[in-house]
Amino acid sequence: MKRILTIGLCLAVLSCTPVYDVVVAGGGTGGTAAAIEAARDGAHTLVVEPTPWLGGMLTAAGVSAIDGNYRLRGGIFGEFTDSLAARYGGYEALKSGWVSNILFNPAVGAEVLRNITEQAGVEVRTGLTVTEMVHRTRNGWILTFSDGSRARARMLIDGTELGDIAASAGAAELNDRLSAQDLTYVAILKEYAEPVPIPEPEGYDIDLYRNCCDNPLADNRDGFNPQGQQLWSPEMMLSYGRLPDGHIMLNWPVCANDYFAEYLDMTPGEREEVVRKAKLRTLGFIYFLQHELGYDHIGVADDVFPTEDSLPLFPYYREARRIAGVDTMTVEAAKDPYHFDLYTRAVAVGDYPVDHHHVQNPRREELSHLWFGKIPSFSVPLGVVIPVEVDDLLVADKAISVSWEMNGATRLQPVVTGLGQAAGALAALAVKSGRQAREVPVSEVQSVLLDHGCYLLPFLDLKPSDPGFRELQEKGVRGEVRGTGRSIGWANETWVHVPEEE
Repeated sequence: MKRILTIGLCLAVLSCTPVYDVVVAGGGTGGTAAAIEAARDGAHTLVVEPTPWLGGMLTAAGVSAIDGNYRLRGGIFGEFTDSLAARYGGYEALKSGWVSNILFNPAVGAEVLRNITEQAGVEVRTGLTVTEMVHRTRNGWILTFSDGSRARARMLIDGTELGDIAASAGAAELNDRLSAQDLTYVAILKEYAEPVPIPEPEGYDIDLYRNCCDNPLADNRDGFNPQGQQLWSPEMMLSYGRLPDGHIMLNWPVCANDYFAEYLDMTPGEREEVVRKAKLRTLGFIYFLQHELGYDHIGVADDVFPTEDSLPLFPYYREARRIAGVDTMTVEAAKDPYHFDLYTRAVAVGDYPVDHHHVQNPRREELSHLWFGKIPSFSVPLGVVIPVEVDDLLVADKAISVSWEMNGATRLQPVVTGLGQAAGALAALAVKSGRQAREVPVSEVQSVLLDHGCYLLPFLDLKPSDPGFRELQEKGVRGEVRGTGRSIGWANETWVHVPEEE
């Protein structure tokens, strides 16, 4: 009798548990895009995010300078940047700092993403994490959240910064990581009418910052510091991340606020200590700017983030767990796409170099060959978001199936947004048809993405709004036309009809 009552109670609890087609655990850059796309494709979608903001590195981590894809603005990424341009008065207004052609206030970005998400019909619950996951074959996932509530998900998408949900769900990981990239606790600064000096942070060490720019304290060696980094003027350093509203994004990789730690394999408590120390590294840099370089009127902006210290909600993580997926994207495939067949399954594009941050790593000389490795613009196949072993689970954001080296290019905001959108489209198709994600033909996902103005291949010949764009993209993934990739300075590009160089 007791067993019957227990079973009956469990069934009663489950019967009143809300059921979703798709639950996105983590409203990071890719997770947010996945939720938007899934909802637009008719899936009843919930996204849960521990912080008050959606957008991950684009917003909550303060990395509001987009890396690349300026000429490849399609899908949700293009919608986001178009909204920013409309807010600030055009795309030219977004070129306010020299690190990027698209800069913005993180609070504006968070508002834009929240509006798009609400218009798509996504249910958003902030302040929550997933604390327990139980997988039921044919019934998806039973999820328990940090407030004790539950939900059932036919498809679960990991949209977290580090891929911890996929790991907890049992997804196998690639094991080629040599070291974690430096993380950065970004800060957004602004100029005040009066000095706003901060107290000396715990553990402040002037030697960590003296070579951040060309100044009297630097060990200047013919315009470079001892680590081989160019010493820009203080003015150039501060204008690097100048936002359209005059705020300053402080994400400076030259002896400043990059911080090294092997955080992926740490316990939650150990990670918290890393975050604390990374924040102190940034506060030390601000102290250096104010007290050593004389910028005492520049301080942490008090009108951007909803935090007690006015710093971002979490650090900028460049490294995440990487699942073992149905496809694995590599640098070799980016360099020579037609030697492989991954391009036939393309769902997202990127054009940034292989950008690894290891200057703060004690092993930086060993890893120095990774500094801006040149590749042409590239496409990423759908299989990178599909774990090889776990059903009813997809991965968005940085924890996709790419080689450790290739992560230096795929971790950037436009690529992550595109792959998140692809994951959302795949989730909706799988749920609607009752298939596993790996059973859904790639062509179905590609068709949905083309319906929504996405690039599958990085051909610059035609934009999504141009007649013939869809036909060109479809012929490209079928191998009926081929692109030629090239690197010209920082501009990695691919053309079907290569223009003559100027």
